[in-house]
Order: sequence, then C-alpha cells, then structure tokens
Amino acid sequence: MAKQLHAQWSSRLTFILAVTGSAVGLGNIWKFPYMVGDSGGAAFVLVYLLCIALVGLPILVSEWLIGRRGQKNPINTMTEQARQNGHSPAWGLVGLSGVLAGFLILSFYSVIGGWSLSYTVNSISGTFAGQDADGVGELFNGMLASPGVLLGWHSLFMVLVIGIVARGVTKGLEGAVRTLMPALGILLLVLVVYGLTTGHFGETLAFMFNPDLSAIDGSVILAAMGQAFFTLSLGMGIMMAYGSYLGENVDLLRTARTVVILDTVIALVAGLAIFPIVFANGLDPSEGPGLIFVTLPLAFGNLGGGAFLGLIFFLLLTFAALTSAISLLEPTVEFIEERTPLSRIAATLVSGCAIWALGVAALLSFNVWSDVLILGLSIFDFLDTLTSKFMLPLTGLAAIIFVGWCLERRSVRDELGLGDSGAMVWNLLARFVAPIGVILVFVTSL
Repeated sequence: MAKQLHAQWSSRLTFILAVTGSAVGLGNIWKFPYMVGDSGGAAFVLVYLLCIALVGLPILVSEWLIGRRGQKNPINTMTEQARQNGHSPAWGLVGLSGVLAGFLILSFYSVIGGWSLSYTVNSISGTFAGQDADGVGELFNGMLASPGVLLGWHSLFMVLVIGIVARGVTKGLEGAVRTLMPALGILLLVLVVYGLTTGHFGETLAFMFNPDLSAIDGSVILAAMGQAFFTLSLGMGIMMAYGSYLGENVDLLRTARTVVILDTVIALVAGLAIFPIVFANGLDPSEGPGLIFVTLPLAFGNLGGGAFLGLIFFLLLTFAALTSAISLLEPTVEFIEERTPLSRIAATLVSGCAIWALGVAALLSFNVWSDVLILGLSIFDFLDTLTSKFMLPLTGLAAIIFVGWCLERRSVRDELGLGDSGAMVWNLLARFVAPIGVILVFVTSL
C-alpha cells in the first residue's frame, strides 16, 4: 500500500537554496559561458534574459503550483489534478515523462560530474602544470578512452549523490544545499576577483554586456531560449517534486522571481569569472564544450598560482554538478517511496543503482562501446538528444498548457495572489507566450 507521509521544506530560504542549487549546475558553470562565446556574446545574453523572464519564469511557477496542489510525486500529482479538474488521467503521462527524463539525464550527467571530480584531483596534483594544448587534449582524451578511470569517477560521484538524497528532504537535500550553495558563491567570487587582476576584465564586460543587435538572428534566439529553459531544470519532474514539499504560505511568484534572479546572476558571474582567464591567455571564447575541460586547464597550467585557481574552479564545478544531481534523483526516489513499501534509503539505493548502471553504458560509449549506435548516435549522445530535444520541451510545454488551459483560472489567480492586471499578464504568458516559445524551440531543434 502506498505511503502518504510527505515531507515539507523547513523554510522558504532552504527551498530557494534547493531550487537554485538544482538550476545552478553544469548548465550555468560549464554550458552558459561557452554558449555566450558561441552565440554572439552580449547579443545572446540580452535574448537569454528576455527568454528567462517570458518563458522560464511562468513554466517554473506552473510546475511548482501543480506540485504543491498534488503533494505527491509528479505522476500521481498530474493524474489527480487532471481528474479533479474534469480532464483525462492520461495527463499523468506528463509527470511520468518528467520523472523518466530526470532519471535518464542523471545517468550521463553523473559521467560529466565524474570528469569534474577527476579534474579536481588533477588540479591538486599539479597534472596541468606546464602542459601545452596537445598535452591537455591528450589528458582529456586519455580519460575518455579508459573505461576503468571513467567508471571509478562516475561511481564515486553517484555514491555522493545517493548518500545525500537518502538522508531525506531536511537532513539530505537541505543540509547539502546549505553547505554547497554558499561555498559555490564564494568560489565564484574568488575567480571573479582574480579576473579583475588580469587586465582583461573590461574586455569581458564589453563582450558580455555591449550587444551588437545586428548579431541577433534566429539561431541566437533559439539558443538563448533553449538555455533559458534548461537552466531552470524545467520539464524534468524536479520542480513538481520540489513543489510538492511546499507549504501553502509560500508566495510562488515572489519566490520564483528570487530563484530566477539568483540563477541568472550566477550564470553571468560564471561568465565574468571565466572570460578574463580566456582573454588573458589569448584563447577562443567560442571554443564550445571543450572550453572547460580542455581550454581552461591549459590556462591554469601556465598561470602563476594556476594550480590553486584550477582547484578552486573544478571544486566549483563539482559542487554545481552535485546540487543539480541530487535534484535529478529526487523525483524518482519520491515516486518509488510513495508507490512501494520501500523506505527512503531503500528507494534511493534502488533508483541510484539503476541510474548508475545506465551511466556505465553511457561512459562505455566513449571507448569499448563506441561502435554501438542508436539511430546513428552513441549511447551518451542518444540519451542527451532524447532528453534535451524531445522530453524536456514536451514535458515543460504540457505543464504550462495544463496550468494555462486546464486549471480553473480563478483558483490559479487566487493561489498566485494576482489582481486584475496581474492576472491578465499571467494569462497572456501562461496561455500564449510561454507555450509558443517552447514550441518554437522544439520544432526548430528537430
């Protein structure tokens, strides 16, 4: 028989820290800087900020609202909310898609988290010192070519994640984010202060905040929309699950504004931390995904005090990966805990081990299973493409459509504390602007 004991966040502050920790992952520290470099610098930043406000925020509020109303895992919540509002229980598939997406994403995300752990140790040992571009590239490629090395770091990362989530909402999730989020902020500020000493901080400010409007085209808009959508952990079941631990006294709109601002500031500060180092070493800001794992180690290895800076940076990256990973595991654990007789610890072990096993397949796609292809893609790339281009946009789209079109508008208005003008703006965003934006991203990504 399903258990109905449901935990609650101890305070609004810890909820904000947890949600911001979920949002501030590799997407902010790893992906955002190279997206800025790849997609037109300040022009991308400008469009990204607009997309966060017009698409990201209303979907975030919608997922929390659904989760808080249901007080259960995303699948049960969507099913029951649909029934209560006179709609098909098939809406439960939206919750299922979100939980499954989080499960699949963590399987390969933990592999990248393992890379980050490995690079933290390499920074401590001085591995990058004096390396040239070929040497750093060989280190990275050598790691990918070794299934044993990848397996060890992937396993260690998943042990850390399982250990945190198994402790529950108050002791595990809250305890972790209370430590990791302030540490992450301090480490970022240390790197920004260093960036001020490079002589290239002005160049960074111009690159990020002086937009050339002529650079804005369809590809920049779509890249910014996609990054805004994914940075807030939307469509993964996470925000519904976290919303289910919320009390009625939390103002959803005000809290969402706080989270969006924090998430965006940290992404921008990550750029301010990374680009001065890139420019000071004559590196290419449009290096792409290799910016973090190839380009920056090269810079750190040839800087005075570079070993310390490298350690600070990869610790930061690891902390960011952990805060997102614990949130990716939570929806699956919540579902198993509520739908089976298993305890919290057992549910976490079962789901964590299953994710770990799929992650092994993902890491083997870089070496011994490199010839195993699914629809022409390696296992790692297939999991990434399936989730980021299909499952997340469709799940997020369904959530905003459900709130905008299926829930009784007056009850939503009352729950969000909106007046007449506020309700009009909300309905415009939830019923038209955000859904159309997500559809554009989805269709174009195909």
